Amino acid sequence: MQQDQVQALLDTFDRGYLSDQFAPVHEEVVAENLTVHGELPRELTGMFCRNSPNPQFEPLGRYHWFDGDGMIHGLHVENGKATYRNKWVRTRSFEHEGGVGAAQWPGILDPVRMDLPGGPIKNTSNTDLVYHAGKLLSLWWLGGDPYEISVPELDTVGVAEFGRRLDCGMSAHPKVDPRTGEMVFMDFSFFKPPFLQYGRVSAKGELISVVPIEIPAPRILHDLAITQNHTILLDLPLGWDPQAMRKGKRKIAFDDTTPSRFGIMPRDSDGTDVRWFECPPCYIYHTINAWEEGDEVVLIACRVDNPMPTGDWAGEVPRLYFLQLQPFLHKWRFNLVTGDVKEERLDDRPSEFPRMNDDLLGVPTRYSYNPRIASEPQLMFDGVIKYDTQSGTSEAYDYGAHRFGGEVVFAPRDTGESEDDGWLMTFVHDRRAGRSDFVVLDARDVSAGPVATVELPVRVPPGFHACWVPGPF
Repeated sequence: MQQDQVQALLDTFDRGYLSDQFAPVHEEVVAENLTVHGELPRELTGMFCRNSPNPQFEPLGRYHWFDGDGMIHGLHVENGKATYRNKWVRTRSFEHEGGVGAAQWPGILDPVRMDLPGGPIKNTSNTDLVYHAGKLLSLWWLGGDPYEISVPELDTVGVAEFGRRLDCGMSAHPKVDPRTGEMVFMDFSFFKPPFLQYGRVSAKGELISVVPIEIPAPRILHDLAITQNHTILLDLPLGWDPQAMRKGKRKIAFDDTTPSRFGIMPRDSDGTDVRWFECPPCYIYHTINAWEEGDEVVLIACRVDNPMPTGDWAGEVPRLYFLQLQPFLHKWRFNLVTGDVKEERLDDRPSEFPRMNDDLLGVPTRYSYNPRIASEPQLMFDGVIKYDTQSGTSEAYDYGAHRFGGEVVFAPRDTGESEDDGWLMTFVHDRRAGRSDFVVLDARDVSAGPVATVELPVRVPPGFHACWVPGPF
């Protein structure tokens, strides 16, 4: 494919995340007593919340899916009944653009502007949701201020504080220890040292510490992992091209000559005792779980061999403009005594946005629930795979022709006795019918299909990450 053909394809491709099922919605809706097919489990009391990119205004230039303003879609379940609502995350930049009546910040594909209030990069708060210390937090993949969201109303309370304001940002995917209630997080910077910072928040929601972590260069980082005693940080060779940045442009570069590094340190580390393990270059968007086995730390995650497009692209591998998405389930074993590393690929089906029973985060687990990547130009999931990482077996549920889901969230049964005794929940969109549903699966028997399907009154565009907030409220 010629370079001009590639560019023409990319120029139309980015608009694909603004059309069809990805087209933004502009109404904030509350709808009660929704139609349920099957039966919502009576034990299921709480709210499924999912964050999504949803631009308030027409983008200024090229559009990347990561650019959209945060919108949270929620499904409140109680006594077998369901209520849907959606609300924008009202960040400072969202309110500023609302006052002007038009987009002001360029997206990540366009040159930065230095004259905008709050800085050149817009905190859209569109990426992740975490429930900690009785508060729902909305987070952005590039860090920045976390925002507190009320439940079940989904109103934006304001910038979250942890006894005091953070001196850094909070990136997506902090981890909450289900035994101690402590939350660990990281923040990263492209522009000046420290390029990586590591923080902890107590079970009461008070900041314990933030410490710098030395890495050789700025990276685009996205996730971390915890065990009962350790934190695992990822130093992966993906970042902004420094020459392009000096020209005011943003271009992603992946260095396939630089090893990936996994930093293991005590959870209460001051940042000076990180032990780095080197592995072949790769990228990891999302970890699943990590735990300790004797002298080893075990990590399960979805690994991308090379996130940059290679060869001709015909649409069978999803793209996020300049990145391609071919992640596969992997396991690593890091020996803390010998320094040895073992890396193993567990499946040949591409999957991402993995989830687990969060009540067991940091200790040995068997199951991972991974949305299966569809052969589509944009990132879509045509089913969910339940992996048993101990036995090596799996089962799957297909959403059906023209139906695509998102990240699934596990809600445990109150009386559950096994790791998978609970429910999986997600939004599913029927592209042909132009309508969306909320789907509940029995996590013990995923392939059996939904125990309940809730008809939604509006189309719910695809989004990023979700969480389950236990009720009643």
